[in-house]
Amino acid sequence: MITIRDLNHDRDGTPVLRDIDVTLRAGGVTALIGPNGAGKSTLLSLVARLIPLQRGRIMVDDLQIGVCANDTLARRLAILPQTSDAAPMLTVRELVAFGRYPYHKGRPTNADREKVEDALRTFDLLPLAERRLDTLSGGQRQRAQVAMTFAQDTDYILLDEPLNNLDIAASRSLMRLLRDLALRHSRTIVIVLHDINYAAAYADEIIAMKDGRITHQGPPADVVTEAMLTEVYDTDAIVHRIGGKVMVEV
Repeated sequence: MITIRDLNHDRDGTPVLRDIDVTLRAGGVTALIGPNGAGKSTLLSLVARLIPLQRGRIMVDDLQIGVCANDTLARRLAILPQTSDAAPMLTVRELVAFGRYPYHKGRPTNADREKVEDALRTFDLLPLAERRLDTLSGGQRQRAQVAMTFAQDTDYILLDEPLNNLDIAASRSLMRLLRDLALRHSRTIVIVLHDINYAAAYADEIIAMKDGRITHQGPPADVVTEAMLTEVYDTDAIVHRIGGKVMVEV
């Protein structure tokens, strides 16, 4: 469980997050949604200790962000930010192997190699394992990046807009795989999404944000309403309910 209390954050004197009090439950998929500038990526980055904590308290189970050692947290929580700086000359296997660094610190063991092979197999990347990243499609590269976080073997996986620049087939494939990881591998996945319909289809819980604050939290069927879309996105989009699922008409 990730517990966030009294979290506030400014950037160059401008408020980015205000009075965030939220608990991200363990297990399943939690989607952060909201318009550009809502503070979703900043919130994820603070949990992942990518940017320094200014005010507030964040606990990942019994570990306090800013107090516990980074290598200790890296064995509990993995992050895939929006921008990747992976060298294009790396092979897929080499990239995925970076996920084991918090454990072996440059001296991989057979156990580390087995974790890498398991990640390649889980993400159907074994046929691509020796391919360089610059020879892959966007969907294949993103799958390799997520496989790297999976190889880190953490309870929590944070993903910041992993569907960016992916077509519908690659997006559906990745979301189905993430859903499967949460169910079969007991991972907690927190994901920033722009497409509300993907959040509604694959998330167990949705957290909506606007202007640096949390406005709604709950199951997709409760959160995704026409009133929420008007409040958060300033749009009059129509919500359809089909077989217990919700879908926003676009």
